[in-house]
Amino acid sequence: MGYLCRTDGLTDVQEEILDTVRTFVNDKIIPVATELEHKDEYPSEIVEGLKKLGVFGLTIPEEYGGLGESLLTYALVVEEIARGWMSVSGVINTHFIVAWMLMQHGTDEQKNKYLPRMATGEIRGAFSMSEPGLGSDVSAIRTKATKKDDGTYAINGQKMWLTNGGSSNLVAVLVKTDEGAGSVYKNMTTFLVEKDPGFGETAAGVTVPGKIEKMGYKGVDTTELILDNHIISADQILGGSPGRGFYQMMDGVEVGRVNVAARAAGMANRAFELGVNYAQQRETFGKRIADHQAVLFRIAEMATKVETAHAMVVRAARKKDSGERNDLEAGMAKYLASEYCRDVVEDSFRIHGGYGYSKEYEIERLYREAPMLLIGEGTADIQRMIIGRRILEEYQLR
Repeated sequence: MGYLCRTDGLTDVQEEILDTVRTFVNDKIIPVATELEHKDEYPSEIVEGLKKLGVFGLTIPEEYGGLGESLLTYALVVEEIARGWMSVSGVINTHFIVAWMLMQHGTDEQKNKYLPRMATGEIRGAFSMSEPGLGSDVSAIRTKATKKDDGTYAINGQKMWLTNGGSSNLVAVLVKTDEGAGSVYKNMTTFLVEKDPGFGETAAGVTVPGKIEKMGYKGVDTTELILDNHIISADQILGGSPGRGFYQMMDGVEVGRVNVAARAAGMANRAFELGVNYAQQRETFGKRIADHQAVLFRIAEMATKVETAHAMVVRAARKKDSGERNDLEAGMAKYLASEYCRDVVEDSFRIHGGYGYSKEYEIERLYREAPMLLIGEGTADIQRMIIGRRILEEYQLR
């Protein structure tokens, strides 16, 4: 293990979990990641291995069969997994967000129904907020649930950018309910939609058309979700009452931003490892390229950015674990880590020279994957907006 990305103050249990995951990543993910990514093949064996390790239930309380670990532990595990292959951490992320929302906002019946099977990975979660043409304006969603005379709801609309859209069997879906609240934000509700894994019509009125082809972030399935008069009972409303969906989703996105920051830190660390190793093997003008000042300075900047991104992730996770508001820290961590990840990946790519452009070298894959982190769970501009508003709250003129 290198010097970078160490975390002070971890318990023996946390250290053991991270050592186990790190070994799994080195042995089971890194050797096959590039091949699977080039094939755009779902990492079934890796996912089964993560199930056996208990990763799907990492933060789910012990009373529901999980490990009951903190957000910090989860973030550090994600960092390790993303170091191996960022797409695998995406398989975990949306599942974790749905489990988090259930833990924080679900009724006792919903927790008992879903969390034990989510802890084992039998139930796999997906998270659906975005829609075509919507961008970052969540208030503009059009998917609507209309209450019927018998108390059930009919959902109609089209959702977009579901990670795990095909492989999941439980989707937290944000819709409009329009039941008389004065604010658009209080007229949104989160429904827990059950479906079968796969593509096509996966439940009555629920269709997952197929995988969206992407530049990077391959292997994991990213999909649309079409809801055509899908009938769902009121007890599938997260928390039991309509009108709370926006706030539930924002809570999920907040921890999701810590996840994306952790992914960025992990990928940046891997890019750094690849770059610093290559720089000590490749020779030009009679010496290692690491001994050329231009490359040495690049290595120094990369290491500093990796270490800073990791520190921001740890701070944001610990703030959330303490029960305090952490939207500022999560926004900063996501913004900084994703930008630094892009920088470190590009610097490593430059160190590799022409070989970085070859699909035989791992850095080529990272170069295509890094841009997703700039837009996932809110773009850099959205993070700057959140950060700026929160700073003005804290530094308001008296």
